[in-house]
Amino acid sequence: MATQTGLPLFVLGQDTDPHSEKGVDCPGELPAASDPGLVERARKAKEALGDRLFVLGHHYQRDEVIQFADVTGDSFKLAQQAAARPEAEYIVFCGVHFMAESADILTGDAQKVILPDLAAGCSMADMATFDQVEEAWEILEDAGIADTVVPVTYMNSSADIKAFCGRHGGTVCTSSNAKRALEWAFEQGEKVLFLPDQHLGRNTAVLEMGLSLEDCLVYNPHRPPSAEELRRAKIILWKGHCSVHGRFTADSVDDVRRRIPGVNVLVHPECKHEVVLKADHVGSTEYIIKKLAEAPAGSKWAVGTELNLVKRLGQMFPDKSVSFLDKTVCYCSTMNRIDLPHLVWALESLVIGEVVNQITVDADTTHWAKVALDRMLALP
Repeated sequence: MATQTGLPLFVLGQDTDPHSEKGVDCPGELPAASDPGLVERARKAKEALGDRLFVLGHHYQRDEVIQFADVTGDSFKLAQQAAARPEAEYIVFCGVHFMAESADILTGDAQKVILPDLAAGCSMADMATFDQVEEAWEILEDAGIADTVVPVTYMNSSADIKAFCGRHGGTVCTSSNAKRALEWAFEQGEKVLFLPDQHLGRNTAVLEMGLSLEDCLVYNPHRPPSAEELRRAKIILWKGHCSVHGRFTADSVDDVRRRIPGVNVLVHPECKHEVVLKADHVGSTEYIIKKLAEAPAGSKWAVGTELNLVKRLGQMFPDKSVSFLDKTVCYCSTMNRIDLPHLVWALESLVIGEVVNQITVDADTTHWAKVALDRMLALP
C-alpha cells in the first residue's frame, strides 16, 4: 500500500517485508517495531481523529501498540471505559475478538468498534462454541438436571456464549469476581456449568469456596460425561484453558525457586491447579499489577502471566526484581497479531472515512448477553 511517507504498510495476508518482524528469538525478546516511520504515522492519524477516536489497549499488547492507548486494562474494564465515552465515534480495541464484542454490546448504536486484525481471536474462547454448549445443555436435560444447573461464563468467551447464559438464567464473571459469581449461582441452583476455562472454575471452587476436587467434573464436548457423573457433580467445568497460562507447570515454580532464592511466586488463576497450589499469591491481572506496586523495594517476584505484561511490570517497578515464571517464551500469539502495521492501517483508514474490521453483535445476542452482564454488575 503506497503512503504519503513512502514507507510500506504490510497487513496480514497483504505482502511481507523481508527487513522487519523476523520473529521471536529466545529467551523472549520481541523484534523492534516494523519501521520507526509507522510510529509517526500512528501519531498523526490519532491526532487527526481527535475526540472522535478512543483507543483501548489490553495489558497483554506489545509496547509499540500500547503507547497509543488512551486507556489500558483488562477486557471488562476496557469495555466499560468504551461505554463511558459516548462521544467517541470510533472505538479501536487493541485486544482480541471477544473483547471487541463486549465493547460493541456495551456501547451505543452510533459507536463503531474496530479490531485492527480480525485474526486476533482467543483460543480459550474458541474452545466453547455455541453449538457445543447447546448440545451440552441438551445432555443436561436428558440427564434430568438442567433445571438445577446455572451457567456461568468467564468474560473470555464469545458473545454467543454470554447470551446463552443470559437466556438460561446465568451470568458472566471476571477473574476478580469469580467467587461472587459462583456464590450467586449456587444460590439460584444446585449446580453450576462453568465456561470456558476449567482452571479458573476449579481454582475458585476449591481454593476459595471450599468445594473438593471430587465435586468438580470436566465436561469434554467431544466425549461427554455420563448422566450419572453429571448428576454427582457440583460444578461442571468446560474443558477449556488459556494457551498462555496453561503452559506454566509445577516444575516451573520449583525451578524458579531454585534459581532465585527468596522469590515470591505470583500467578493468574487461569493457571493449572497444581501451579496455583505452589504459588505464594494468586489473582487477576489487576491484582498482579497492584501486588507488585505495593511490594517493598528489593523484593523478588516471579510472575506467571503473559510475557508482554511481565516485561512491562519490570520496567514499571525497577526497584524490584521481576522475572517471568518460565524459561520459555510465552507471549499470547493472538494478542500479538495487533501490531503497529495493523493499527496504522485501521487508524489511517478511519481518517479517510473508511471503517475497517468493524465488530458488530446482532440485536438478539446483544440483548441476552447484556442480561448476563447486568446480572454480574448487580452482584454485591
